[in-house]
Amino acid sequence: MKVSLLKSDFFSALHSLYPQEELQSFFSLLAQHILKMTRLETTLQAEKELTEEAVLKFSKAMDRLEKFEPIQYIIGEAEFFGLLFKVNRHTLIPRPETEALVDWIIQDSSTQHPTPGTLLDIGTGSGCIAISLAHHLTQTRISAIDISSEALEVASENAIRNKVQVDLKRQDVLELTTLPKQFDIIVSNPPYVREQEKAAMQKNVLQHEPDIALFVSDSDPLLFYRKISRLAKTGLNPGGILYFEINEYLSKEMVSLLREEGFKQIEVKQDIFGKDRMIKAFNHA
Repeated sequence: MKVSLLKSDFFSALHSLYPQEELQSFFSLLAQHILKMTRLETTLQAEKELTEEAVLKFSKAMDRLEKFEPIQYIIGEAEFFGLLFKVNRHTLIPRPETEALVDWIIQDSSTQHPTPGTLLDIGTGSGCIAISLAHHLTQTRISAIDISSEALEVASENAIRNKVQVDLKRQDVLELTTLPKQFDIIVSNPPYVREQEKAAMQKNVLQHEPDIALFVSDSDPLLFYRKISRLAKTGLNPGGILYFEINEYLSKEMVSLLREEGFKQIEVKQDIFGKDRMIKAFNHA
């Protein structure tokens, strides 16, 4: 089969499920991953004959796309903050909103004197936050915890892949009474999607990404934030900063929660879509 026919079959099979622009992106990613061809090369070398193995791999990828499996899981990696991360069904797919959180921490750290010496990422998943920060904040000792052993295995591989040192440990944050040591920064992107919001979510997220990393009950959507804030009160050094990614609909509730826990200088920041997505607060205890 030639590249041109493969591309035609790909678009014909999936055109009713995805927008044209998204299909073009999927095809380019798969061509890079399976055929080792750039988007330009698939056009310039449209008559190139492909191996049976390559066509079979493409066919299997198409089957997975028909079941709305995320393209990042199919190719096994995702880009985040300029770095490549291995991802699988045990980890959330890193998102652009979280890149903004990482950027906020890096920008803040560049103006702090002295620069932060220790940082903890709670619920690290693929390690995208901790590893990206370790890549840029080279003088900061970075630790990360997660409840999932499988996610931590992925995070460990990603730390090696991106040539950084992160101290990774398995821990259920809801079972902790204190943190093992003091930190200058604590950051978390915990589960924050309420069950009631499922109806508005895409099939590729609902059917394939790990529920444990996404959802909280409607009755107590700030469960993780409350727990982490209380741990941070004693686990942050005086003047230390707590950063969260948050549910866009619950920013006012988050401000109230942090005030009640005694945090000061609370700031909400919007993402690139103009939604309340991040919050930071100082520990002056």
